[in-house]
Amino acid sequence: MHFEKNHLYHIYNRGNISQKIFYQRDNYLFFLKKIKQYVTPYGDILAWCLMPNHFHLMVYVNHVELPAFIERLTRSEILNKSSAKNRTFNESIGIMLRTYTRAIQKQEKTNGSLFQEHTKAICLTRHDGIDKAWFDMEYGTIISQSSSEKEYPAVCFKYIHQNPVAANLCDESTSWEFCSVPDYCDGRNGKLVNRQRAEEFGLI
Repeated sequence: MHFEKNHLYHIYNRGNISQKIFYQRDNYLFFLKKIKQYVTPYGDILAWCLMPNHFHLMVYVNHVELPAFIERLTRSEILNKSSAKNRTFNESIGIMLRTYTRAIQKQEKTNGSLFQEHTKAICLTRHDGIDKAWFDMEYGTIISQSSSEKEYPAVCFKYIHQNPVAANLCDESTSWEFCSVPDYCDGRNGKLVNRQRAEEFGLI
């Protein structure tokens, strides 16, 4: 994955050979804590959805690199970058997935890869590398793309939130607990999404 500051990305991965990555409700909640710990220091989350065998995040990147163990550092230590080794956003996502994998392996008494080897990140604000049917590939199709390039963030926002409906997990996306739709539509006071940033992109 390659990230650039001040750009919006669709980040996603799925279970190895499409296996489950979430086995019970506590697994979803644990993964959300991991997202807060390892993703939010680097960017603003505009949308997210956790599915039984994959996840989607829509992230506006504010930092591509930060001091390692930033959650343990004081403000002065963060400002003094020489006081700690830096960690890239890429590395932080890798740590998030590895630590979650170890927890699931312990829970399920298994070993081996939980996730596919390469997490994907599509830049939604640089359109030169986006295939017009990018969302028709691994995770199903819900939209016929005929929009201009300026509408990629809106298309992705809708696509992420419609995943549970497309997978027949619910009739309305507002009823799927493990996505950000209720944070926008039902008044749930979720702590992950940045509504102000979503408004800047005209998503709400």
